Amino acid sequence: MLKGIDPLLTPELLKVLAEMGHGDEIVVADANFTAYSLAAGKPVIALHGVGTLRAAEAILSLFPLDEHVAQPVAYMQVSGTPEGHLSGFQREAIARMQVAGWAQPAQCEAMERFAFYERVRGAYAIVHTGELQPYANFLFKKGVISEPLRG
Repeated sequence: MLKGIDPLLTPELLKVLAEMGHGDEIVVADANFTAYSLAAGKPVIALHGVGTLRAAEAILSLFPLDEHVAQPVAYMQVSGTPEGHLSGFQREAIARMQVAGWAQPAQCEAMERFAFYERVRGAYAIVHTGELQPYANFLFKKGVISEPLRG
């Protein structure tokens, strides 16, 4: 255990988060997500005892989102729904990110299911949760922690 670090962040997950560089992406996926086949040799961290929201909150407590892209957060759009539709779960997740100050709704991009899968193939790692809510899959692009740029 470490002071000030969410106990949900396992040593394996902390290592992955620390290894990731600016622009790398991590996926937090639900229990039904095809994590192992899409990872193709990349790290898959199993957090089967927790849901997507809890895992995302733990990760985002340490993980800076990329401020240099318009939408550092992506989520899987519910298939067969009109553009702009969000499930209750997705609305709750985005609201929690907003309240915590991590991301505003406009910084969250809905992606068609198969386009989301393609983007996941380029992700650094996948966190596979025990979330049973469908379409509870999010992708986060890492930003930087730095001191002010010297003039």
